[in-house]
This record gives sequence, structure tokens and C-alpha cells, in this order.
Amino acid sequence: MRDLLGSGRPEAASAERRPVFSGRYQQLWMFLLLGWLISYADRTVTGPVIAWMIENKAGFIGDAANPATLGGLIGSMFFTGYMLTQYAGGRLGDRYGHREMLVLSLLWAGVMTLVSGLVTGLVAFVVARVLTGLGEGVFYSNDRTLVIGHTPPERRTVGLGVVISGLSIGLTIGVVATPYLIDWGGSLGMGGRAWSMPLYVLGVVSLFVAAATWLFFRARGDRPLRLGPPALRLLAYSVPSAIAITGLFLLTEHLGWPDWLTAIGSGVLAAAMIAVVVREIVRTGRSGVLLTKDMWLLYIAFIAVMWNLWFFSFWSVQIVKESTHSSLIAAALTAAFNAGAGIIGFPLGGWLADRQVRRGKGRKSLAIVCAVAHTLLAVAFGFALLVGEPSLWLLGLILFVSGLFFNALQPIVHSILGDQVPEEQRGSAFGVFNLVAEIGAVASPVISGVMRDATGSWAPGVFTAAGVMAVSVVLYGLVRERVPGAAAS
Repeated sequence: MRDLLGSGRPEAASAERRPVFSGRYQQLWMFLLLGWLISYADRTVTGPVIAWMIENKAGFIGDAANPATLGGLIGSMFFTGYMLTQYAGGRLGDRYGHREMLVLSLLWAGVMTLVSGLVTGLVAFVVARVLTGLGEGVFYSNDRTLVIGHTPPERRTVGLGVVISGLSIGLTIGVVATPYLIDWGGSLGMGGRAWSMPLYVLGVVSLFVAAATWLFFRARGDRPLRLGPPALRLLAYSVPSAIAITGLFLLTEHLGWPDWLTAIGSGVLAAAMIAVVVREIVRTGRSGVLLTKDMWLLYIAFIAVMWNLWFFSFWSVQIVKESTHSSLIAAALTAAFNAGAGIIGFPLGGWLADRQVRRGKGRKSLAIVCAVAHTLLAVAFGFALLVGEPSLWLLGLILFVSGLFFNALQPIVHSILGDQVPEEQRGSAFGVFNLVAEIGAVASPVISGVMRDATGSWAPGVFTAAGVMAVSVVLYGLVRERVPGAAAS
């Protein structure tokens, strides 16, 4: 870990060499929002593509014995890769520059999304999605650090919310546009390969966004962007990770393991990575900042957010389609209510949290209210699936309202976390935070798929997601929050 991520010299020395963004923070918000948008559109496309394969008995999913389980496993493989570069991305950002890591992430994602559309077999598709996840994993911690570092304290949480609203826009685009792009591919004569069209389009757009982001940062920094050194470090870190994840999948194929057992293997790999990261933090003497009781409570509680995010993002189209017997396009439009709610929820949560801080109060109570509300609405969604054939309007309404609370929760927690650590440690802190939290994203798609195939209903998966969120309510209640002194005074 030390050899791959750096020489272990003090963070302060790295901070002195780190380029400083000199533009207006509102402009920074907009470009980071654009990065979130395309990154989430790239990763969300997998769910609707798999739903199309299941519906049309096409591709390498359509003829599988347990298509929902296999589709969920592909999602879990992606998030295993995404998770394993969380800490590495934050650590490299603290060392080489957060701007550099953001541009690298967008370039990497664009190339690998294009490759995902070009491959022809199941294993190759899994490899391409794993590599996509490894590159996209470095975006999160560096984005959060830049927003906090270059936004006035009294507007910090609303900035986190505005920027991450790009997540909801990207989710909405990925869910809604995919069926239309697949239809376009079919009209161009792609036949059973029509599922590739969304990946081609989003891959090209990702490369354009990467180029625009590079130009933006290049014109507003006191030093030019140097992508070579962090790119080599990231590549050296990612190759072994990709080999391990792909090897797990190939071993499954060779031995004929059930898909749920492969998911457990992904969990073991993730746990091993967390152990390595914790050991490295202890060795470098930063455990008193990054591994305190309050930090662990925040890390673990956010597993529920990632679980629910990727249960509903990955499977909502298929859930709505099956429960209402609607078309793929109608289901996608309905499921988009959940993702689209973040366009309002993210900045609203940030605004409410900043208001609390300006009044000298903490944000924890807001986080608890949002988590409780989402839990109750998720339970209502599960019961709606059990009672028969719910209407599209009912499911869309529940998804939208729950999405408001769910998305408002996220910038509130991000802001609480950012204030727990000094500035020079924020990249690493957000890296560990999302490394642990992504356990939910790795487990949720495949566990939910297994439940669906075993029971014939999506309701057990919905109730499980609600239960996981309920546990996080207790954990948030135990956190001792630090209110920014400048804002609270």
C-alpha cells in the first residue's frame, strides 16, 4: 500500500505542492456537478441494459437460469472495483492534487464505458465494468474535498448538495435515456447488440466532459495539471485489484459456484482491503484522526445509504416493470421519480444544514429525520408491492417523496464528516468513508437479485433496504458532531 500510494512523507509537505484552485467557487460547483452527472449516468446504465436483456432474452443475460441474480452480480462486481479505489483516490488526491484525480477519473470512465459497449461476452463485460468502477472510484473523495476546501463555511453544505445533485441528474438520464438509446440502436440495425448504444453515447460524452474539466482547471490553477505521476500510481494500484476481482469471477465460472457465493467472495475481498487500509492508517500515525469512534459511526452508518441508493437505482426499473406489467420505457420514467428527487433534495438538505450551522446548532438531528422518513417510505413501497398490482402513479409518488429525504440526507452527512478532520486529511477521510460505505453498494444488487429469484417478489429486498436504513438512524444518534467554529460564532 505504501509503495503504491506514495512514500509516506508528511501530508503537509504534499499540501504545499498541491495546485490551488483560484476561480470562483460557484464555477467549481458547476463543473463538479457535470462530473457527477456523467459519472452516474455511466454507472447507472448497467441496470436498464440488463433489464432490456432480461425482457428480450438477449445478450449474455437473457438466457441465464437466474437472470436477476446474475445481473445483480454484475452490479456487485462493478462496485467491488469502485470501492477498492476509494481510499487510494483520496490518498493520491491529498498527495498529487485533487484536480488531477478528478480529470483522471473522468478520462478513465469514458474509455472503459466505450470498451463495455464493444465487448461481446459475459466475462469481458464484467472485466470492463470492474475497470470502469476502479477509475470512477477516485472521483468521490476528491470532489468532496475540493468543495469543502474552496467554499465559504457558511455555504459549504449547500455547495456539497448542489454539486452532488449531478448524481440525481445522471441517474435520471441513465434510467430514462437508456431505453430510447437502445431503441435507436435497434433502428440502426444493431439487433441483439442494441444494448451497446447507450454505452457508446455515454462513453463519448464522458470524454468530452473530461476534456472540458481539464481545460477549466488548467485555466484556474497556480500550477499546470500533471496527470502522469498520479496516473501511474493509480494504474499500479488498479491492475492488481482488477486481477483479483476478475479472478474471483472466473473462478466462479470454472467451479460453477452459485452467484451468491461469488458475492460473498467480493465481500471478503472488500473486507481484506479495509483491513489493509486500516493497517496503513495506523502505521502512518493518523488513526487518532481517521479511525475515531465518531468516524467509524459515520463510516458504518453510510453503508445504509449506499445499500438503498443502489438497490433502487439498479433495480427500480425492473421492480416497477414487473409489479405494474408496464413497458420498459414507462417503468423507466416512473423509476426516474426517485432519482430526479435528488435535484431538489440534495441542495435542500445542504441549505437546511447550513442554516442550522449559522444558528450555532448541529446537523445531526436533520440527518436522523431524513433517515427515519426514508425508512418509513421504503416500508410503504414494500407494502405497495405486496397488495397486488400497484399503479404507476402510486409507485412514482412514493419513490419521489422518499427520494427527497434520502438525497437530502447525503450532503448533511458529508458536511458532518468533513468537519471532523483537518483540511489536509479530508481526501483520506472521504476515501475511507466511501470505502466502508460501498459495502452496501457491493452487497445490495446481488442480495436483492437472489431474494427476487428465490421468492418471486421484490418486496423482501425492499424491506431489507428499509431495515438497513433503520439501523443507521441509531448510529447517527451516537455521533458527537463538531459544528464549524467560524460558522457557529
